[in-house]
Amino acid sequence: MGEQGERDHLSIGEVLSLLKDDFPEVTISKIRFLESQGLLDPERTPSGYRKFYEPDVERLRWILQQQRENFLPLKVIRGRLGAEQVESPADDQPPVEGSSSEPVEPAQPSAGPELTEPEPSAGRTVRRRTPVRESPAVSLLPPPRPQGEENMTFEELCEFAGLSPERLRELERFGLLSARSVAGGTYYDSEAIAMARIASAFETHGVEPRHLKMYKSTAEREITLFEQVVTPLLKQRNPRSRRQAAQTLTELVNLAHELRALLMRQAVEDLGLD
Repeated sequence: MGEQGERDHLSIGEVLSLLKDDFPEVTISKIRFLESQGLLDPERTPSGYRKFYEPDVERLRWILQQQRENFLPLKVIRGRLGAEQVESPADDQPPVEGSSSEPVEPAQPSAGPELTEPEPSAGRTVRRRTPVRESPAVSLLPPPRPQGEENMTFEELCEFAGLSPERLRELERFGLLSARSVAGGTYYDSEAIAMARIASAFETHGVEPRHLKMYKSTAEREITLFEQVVTPLLKQRNPRSRRQAAQTLTELVNLAHELRALLMRQAVEDLGLD
């Protein structure tokens, strides 16, 4: 592995330099992509940096060889590595990027504080409130891959989502989805696939990508607000605080989701459709 001072591990940049001669096509983005697919599981420092040891490097070298020499898809490579060693990210919850190696379990939204009411006095009727939380919880983890797909090319995504090439390019232009470059090719991951399907469903009602841009703008403003809440936890730079930050962020996202659903229901009531 070469001398690394007192360290017995390599950074992701050092791993890249080590493999670059044998695998010129490998990039840091591709190493991270393979990790996101559950094929690699490097340890992390308390501040979130990856630590690669000799077995990690050999595992990565073997994966790259299988892709280059045998043209094996990631699903087959994962199976050959062994389910007991690597679990598919479709079955497991990956850690939040930059966190410790321990997976973050999203906080489950509670039903809200229990409402207690005094005993009704004579002649007084008490209306008992129902819990406010009615919307399904929102997960910050990537959505499940449709029908086991790892990723899709531009043409595959158009066919799968029922979108024209012009519409898909329009979604990219408005920043609603993007492709990843992997091993010289361009692919769309599960996030992009989910966005394309939603956009396709909207299109059946005449709602175009330019109309969907407002949702992206709203989400970005919300995250800016939530970032102010969790930043003090992230500054502590320890795994426990990062897990707490992830749980807090998940709870805030779910609260925002519920608030939007409530406001939408109120707005629909104002239309007088009943």
